[in-house]
Amino acid sequence: MYVSKTKVRVRYSETDMMGYCYYGNYATYFEVARVEAIRQLGFSYKQMEDDGIALPVLEFSIKYFKPAFYDDELTIETTVIEIPKVRIHFTYKTFNAEGIQLNEAKTSLVFIDKNTMKPCQAPKEFIAEIEKHFN
Repeated sequence: MYVSKTKVRVRYSETDMMGYCYYGNYATYFEVARVEAIRQLGFSYKQMEDDGIALPVLEFSIKYFKPAFYDDELTIETTVIEIPKVRIHFTYKTFNAEGIQLNEAKTSLVFIDKNTMKPCQAPKEFIAEIEKHFN
């Protein structure tokens, strides 16, 4: 299993009238965490796209437990629990600075060949690197 941690801070413009971090912002936070998780493996979304691979989101789900507030520093724990093939599945847990879990979420993305716009296998180099984090 591969685990990555990324920190984000709730900006004032991301809060609602109750002072809570607006629920829709979490999709963006998870994108940031996902991009950083891939970067920590030594790859980048940009390079994959330049190499002809796109990664659109196929599914997204989230369950909320507690709110985040303006200026909270959040830690997003991003996990890949299985070696990707045509799809890659990410799970996320968001924690505040006190270590309280605020939510949990999942996304599934599919590797797409940009020339054919059809699903394809994950790049071999990417699989080889992520496999190092599994038994």
